[in-house]
Amino acid sequence: MEKLQYISQGNTRQEQEQNIRKALDNGIKWVQVRWKNAPENELINLCEASKQLCSEYQSICIINDNVQLAKTIDVDGVHLGLSDGSTDEARLILGEHKIIGGTANTISDVLQRINESCDYIGLGPLRFTSTKEKLSPIIGFEGYQEIIDQLQEKSMEIPKIFAIGGVNLEDIQLLQQIGIYGVAVSGQITNQPSIINEFKKAMIYA
Repeated sequence: MEKLQYISQGNTRQEQEQNIRKALDNGIKWVQVRWKNAPENELINLCEASKQLCSEYQSICIINDNVQLAKTIDVDGVHLGLSDGSTDEARLILGEHKIIGGTANTISDVLQRINESCDYIGLGPLRFTSTKEKLSPIIGFEGYQEIIDQLQEKSMEIPKIFAIGGVNLEDIQLLQQIGIYGVAVSGQITNQPSIINEFKKAMIYA
């Protein structure tokens, strides 16, 4: 599984599509299409265009929250927020081979996601981020360490956890030392797509 995911950003379909294209041009291999409060037909058009773009670049394309849309357009999967229905329901709709990720904010969320057999867990936010309207309590590096420690105390296998929420390039080394698998990045890649290569260099593919 790729260790770097780009979460799309933009206030219009054109902005979103342009940002996704720039990320792909700069080597991103996994895009999560996220456009909150979008008009439905515009969102559908964006997701269709994103799927097409990602397939041209041989990159993964998943959709935030919308299981039904992910099925209709036949993208690679979906990312579910804490209030977006269960992974089991999504799995029934999408089938065994699609990627299903789930958000988590606490150790109990992480344990729930492990029980639901999520393919990966988006754990955060690391720090304040303006891209999310209803921000969960900030975890910080200490919070990630505590959650990893608690899983190890329970002798549980550490799942594929992605740090999310205000993640920057300089955070990579510490996050990987803690035991975090990957990162989902929005703002820094949107603002500076060429930084993708630096992210890839910084990440240890162990």
